[in-house]
Amino acid sequence: MLGPVILAASRSDRMRRLISAAPVTKQVVDRFIPGEDVDDIVPVVRDLAGNGLELTMDVVGEDITNPAQAAAARDAYLELVDRLKPLELGTRAEMSVKLSMFGQALEDGHELALKNVRPVVEAAAEIGTTVTLDAEDHTTLDSMFAIHEELRKDFPQTGCVIQAYLFRTEADARRLAESGSRVRLVKGAYKEPAAVAYQDKHEIDRAYVRILRTLMEGKGYPMIGSHDPRLIAIGQELAHQAGRELDEYEFQMLYGIRTDEHLRLAAEGHRMRVYTAYGTDWYGYFMRRLAEKPANLRFFARSMLTKG
Repeated sequence: MLGPVILAASRSDRMRRLISAAPVTKQVVDRFIPGEDVDDIVPVVRDLAGNGLELTMDVVGEDITNPAQAAAARDAYLELVDRLKPLELGTRAEMSVKLSMFGQALEDGHELALKNVRPVVEAAAEIGTTVTLDAEDHTTLDSMFAIHEELRKDFPQTGCVIQAYLFRTEADARRLAESGSRVRLVKGAYKEPAAVAYQDKHEIDRAYVRILRTLMEGKGYPMIGSHDPRLIAIGQELAHQAGRELDEYEFQMLYGIRTDEHLRLAAEGHRMRVYTAYGTDWYGYFMRRLAEKPANLRFFARSMLTKG
């Protein structure tokens, strides 16, 4: 039951100041966010790729209040593309974007977000890689899916994220699987009301398996976003049942969580992509990681008590 409390704290300026000022915070945050700018992240990209891993990179920051900030977010991703180009990693290093960073919540935000994200998708395609649109809270999803569909007209490799805890997701998964889209399936990390989302962990897990089966049996490219050993094993079995080869789906996990499992799956020949975030506006991202997994919260609390 701590998840909703932590998510509420993620929107609290007072909690932001308290946690940011804690002496141990940087040490703990570095476990999940390996840098503040693109110069920090390039060596991380090289290191992960050198170990047979793939990456999806997220420039963190979601509190966009004006069009200039949205344009700055766009430019940060364009800078990332420029720095990835000489590495020649192709789709082994893609990007994940939150449309809220591109102005989605502002006036005329749907059009603004599409206008800002399109150059990033174009630039990614020019260096042989792609972009995945992250899912945010349920009120933003119709806009996200519409932008995804629009981008796929010119860039069919553009991916999107769906969240198992939402009631709508099984229908969304059927549509996306039929259209041949790249789709990352996650459980979901936003506080959603009971009117639109499952609240019980076991119901969410069951929905996850049903949706993953739909994706595996469809025409698209499933991306299994989970650290749960049981769901990882089920994903492998569903892929086998669907007759998929190892390069026809992938696993995705967060940087800093279950690192040994990243390497194990890659060593077995699976595509294993590490979700790697960087940036100075880390607070909201960090708090959602704590809310998603009680072990993350215990790690942080233990560090606060022993190092603070």
